Amino acid sequence: MKGIILAGGNATRLRPLTKITSKQLLPVYDKPMIFYPIETLVQAGIKEILIIVAPDYAGHFLNLLGSGSDFGANFSYEVQQKPGGLSEAFIIGEKFIDGDSVTMILGDNIFDHNFSEHIKNFESGAVVFAKEVPDPERYGVIEFDENKNVLSIVEKPENPKSNYAMVGIYICDNKVSGFAKSVKPSDRGEIEITETINQYLDKKELKVEIIEGMWEDAGTFDSLLKVSNLIAEKERGVRNQ
Repeated sequence: MKGIILAGGNATRLRPLTKITSKQLLPVYDKPMIFYPIETLVQAGIKEILIIVAPDYAGHFLNLLGSGSDFGANFSYEVQQKPGGLSEAFIIGEKFIDGDSVTMILGDNIFDHNFSEHIKNFESGAVVFAKEVPDPERYGVIEFDENKNVLSIVEKPENPKSNYAMVGIYICDNKVSGFAKSVKPSDRGEIEITETINQYLDKKELKVEIIEGMWEDAGTFDSLLKVSNLIAEKERGVRNQ
């Protein structure tokens, strides 16, 4: 199992903070944001990690993270020239994946959930993760039955069929790069992750797991502040024990 962290994009929602640096290099309490997805993958046993970055800040990531030895991992880097959708990570990373399975996590998604068992038990197909949210229309929405069989995944629907959002971590087998390359860009010019994942659904090779712990997409001012405060509170609790 290999890992990919997608840390490209322009992060216009966080301007002016991101006018001179990457969103994933902003602080979340006492660490740069990118540290959290790295720790999520390493905690789950993944040591070969590709970090995909925007061209303007590639050197910043390299200076901060280096070879990955500080994390007990081995980092590779690729540049995403412009935002092209989440699925583009699987195309950029095709040579890195090299026939293995891969877990891709978004560089601004922060979890309080251990994915070790999910990754250790993964065999084939794809696994996506869902969390109940109050505003599902902002996300890719997963509809599933009482046995957790996925019925549909729809990107930002006007009338969501469930309150479960697909969060920013995906476990896929080695078919994923081929699936991503077959997706036509959407109206906003992006290779949508839902279109790639739906190809696994069409083949009845898709599973969904529910996460109960914290999940934050730290891509807005409010969510960045919220997750910083949550982590600060947790760290203070650990120190006071």
